[in-house]
Amino acid sequence: MDPAGLAGRSWGDPARSADLIFIHANGFNGLTYRGLLEPLKGDWRVQAPDLRGHGRTTLPTRPENRANWNDMRGDLVALLESLEGPPVVLAGHSMGATLALLAAARVPDRVRSLVMLDPVILTRTASTAMRLPGGWKLARRHPWAVAALRRRHRFPDREAAFQSYRGRGSFKGWPDAVLADYVEDGFRPTPDGEVELACAPAWESSNYSAQSNDPWGALGRVGRPVHILKAGQGSTCSVTARDAGRHPGLVVETLEDGTHFFPMMMPDAARAVLIQALEARASAAS
Repeated sequence: MDPAGLAGRSWGDPARSADLIFIHANGFNGLTYRGLLEPLKGDWRVQAPDLRGHGRTTLPTRPENRANWNDMRGDLVALLESLEGPPVVLAGHSMGATLALLAAARVPDRVRSLVMLDPVILTRTASTAMRLPGGWKLARRHPWAVAALRRRHRFPDREAAFQSYRGRGSFKGWPDAVLADYVEDGFRPTPDGEVELACAPAWESSNYSAQSNDPWGALGRVGRPVHILKAGQGSTCSVTARDAGRHPGLVVETLEDGTHFFPMMMPDAARAVLIQALEARASAAS
């Protein structure tokens, strides 16, 4: 998909420069969001890259003693710098939303605006603590980081993986079509004929624990319109509507009935925010 070596999926006219770049959550892949993004293809060109250690991307990973997401942020910066055409709408979900912000703060001239769907942003106090020497190591005890290490990583085939996940854990309530898309690019064949997770458990766990990032600082530096849509139930985002007064161009809304996985289960609501940003981009260019 780009000189940095990121694979992924895209929708829309391939002759058109990218309008929207969408970054997936930890452990997932670009194809997981087909139900959200594919309906945009009639009017816009959409790219959904697979982050390092995910999906079809085969860049090397080093999960040991990994304190932050600088490696994946660098990949996204390289992608943005490689794009032709006017600045894009940069969006994402969960970790992907936060990575979008971190990358945009590095190359704001390549970004028109940001849409962040329930980003992972700790409180200011916790975020500061994670950036202290060794502070990020505390996050290795987080239940999500621990649980990721225990994930079953091999199945006889994709159908077995689909049936194992269906209606369980984080996948509870997901439409079958969305789960099937996740499984399609979320597993790779093994030499013995089985399939294994494209995102290795150790890498997924390291993404949960590598919290020595500075999203609050990036929010202050990015200088672009930012629209955050938070989950009303179990949100991972500590930014509130009160913070909008400190950051011109920031809009924070809450999807009251949405869980952290509302982009999968409530795609119409998430897509409406993306369309709003894309239409604003088009208006600014005209």
